[in-house]
Amino acid sequence: MAANTVTLDDAAIQLPELVARASKGEEIVIEKDEQPVAKLVPFPEVTREREFGLFRGRVHVSEDFDEPLPDDFWLGRSPS
Repeated sequence: MAANTVTLDDAAIQLPELVARASKGEEIVIEKDEQPVAKLVPFPEVTREREFGLFRGRVHVSEDFDEPLPDDFWLGRSPS
């Protein structure tokens, strides 16, 4: 699908209309001084709900993951 081009001044005036067009799948390029500066595109649809526990058994968190880091880490030194 080809993108339509509007000037920045026109986009400021027509923003609600441009958003409505983009939400229907149209891509709109906004240009200033005849140079493209932004693109208004449709937001991708969520295809499915997130599934809790999807990575159960694949991720390991060590027992000390929330322990403070050693001073050498914060001072940028290599551990001894």
